[in-house]
Amino acid sequence: MNVLFTIIHIFGLVTMGFSGVMLTCLITSAIAGDGALDAFLMAVPITLAAGMLLFFPTMKTPKKVSRQAGFLLVSMTWSLIPVFCTLPLLFFMPQLSFIDAYFEVVSDLTTTGATLLSGIDKLPMSINLWRHELNWIAGMGIIILAVAILPILGIGGMQLYIAETPGSVKESDLPPRIAQTAKALWMVYAGITAVCIIALKLAGMGWFDAICHAFSAMSLGGASTHDDSVGYFKSLPIEIVLTVFQLVAAINFASHFIALKKRSLRPYWYDMEAKAFLLLVLSSCVLAASVLFHSGTYPDFWTALRHASFNLVTIATDCGFSTQNFDQWPIFVPMWMLFLSCLSASSGSTGGGIRMIRTIILMKQARMELFKFIHPAAIRSMRIGDNAISHNIVTSVMGFIFLYFISVVILVFALLFSGLDFISALSAIIACFNNAGPGLNQVGPATNYAGLSDFQTGVCTFAMLLGRVQIFSIVILFVPEFWRK
Repeated sequence: MNVLFTIIHIFGLVTMGFSGVMLTCLITSAIAGDGALDAFLMAVPITLAAGMLLFFPTMKTPKKVSRQAGFLLVSMTWSLIPVFCTLPLLFFMPQLSFIDAYFEVVSDLTTTGATLLSGIDKLPMSINLWRHELNWIAGMGIIILAVAILPILGIGGMQLYIAETPGSVKESDLPPRIAQTAKALWMVYAGITAVCIIALKLAGMGWFDAICHAFSAMSLGGASTHDDSVGYFKSLPIEIVLTVFQLVAAINFASHFIALKKRSLRPYWYDMEAKAFLLLVLSSCVLAASVLFHSGTYPDFWTALRHASFNLVTIATDCGFSTQNFDQWPIFVPMWMLFLSCLSASSGSTGGGIRMIRTIILMKQARMELFKFIHPAAIRSMRIGDNAISHNIVTSVMGFIFLYFISVVILVFALLFSGLDFISALSAIIACFNNAGPGLNQVGPATNYAGLSDFQTGVCTFAMLLGRVQIFSIVILFVPEFWRK
């Protein structure tokens, strides 16, 4: 019973925190007079009261949490916090169903960028700010999950963080305590976001658009203040700024911290994951531009390179902006973009998917198996940079990738069973599972997810949650052995 009360206590604290974030939107609405004040005046006290009712009666509960309770807490937080976050949307747009509002908020909190709203340009400033604040807060929350939450689960958060980023991060380079590490990463995240805001303003955006799009770019959330996303601005400088900062956000934030601490770019050079990510994505931009130019989609190579680069980077990094209807491009390019969304982003970044480090480990393991086939008596260990990769890490990576693909297959078949066409179903699940945003056909960049049925919306919502918590945190709850003492 104490375990249950501890979970309730922590969840209540998180709920109160979100009521505080909601309060900033209430103040914004009051100052702007945007018509959404009543929605926040109802949503803030309800969220705050719910958090207080959960938090204060359980204050004397022991704070030690078992691994089982820890995983349950993570799953509860990601799935139940959106219920409170839907309140401003439901109060302001009573015509919006709960399942649609829940989808929209989960998309923001998982930094997916998928939407079923239309008329975003006409939404009140405070509602748009709420969507983007959820993006930004959840973006760093994904990183902090690795270094601050996992110790509760009985897994050394810092040790796992280091293990997932071999060759780029040394434990001695980061602050010694979990709380200090979390604070350091938050400061880096906030600092780079501030630079992005200023850069977008200088590139031609207004202050509000600059703030919102910087929040989305750094969290790789993909939310926009316009139905046409970044295509609304028709500005090359804005596209360049956003492309650069999306690439920055998809690199391990520990590498950013160490580079700033040492005032050197050398940490990026030693980050094998970052180098592989940049090489793959930038070379793919040239490849995609070549395909678009030779197919006659654009009249010259440089125009093709501009549009291919921005839209490929935004999908590959799992952000989800768009400037073009890439659904109309030769099918190779958008399918390659979705493939990149599965594996490009670095661990310790705000991106989703398999993560580049797991891809590197799997490739090295495949190469090692071939080596053993040729030299069966040889003894050889896997190394990435200066670090040896233990068999346990390799086994964990293989298990994760199996769960990743089997989950995608099951969810795609669920959408096919519901009557959705194959391309729409496949692209919707890949985009939602990787938290990448737009898919193709019925859920392409020129449309959105509004045309899905409630069942299909529910499947995509579950895909976003499953992909965001990296599968294990939810799947393990259904393993009977996990609950046995």
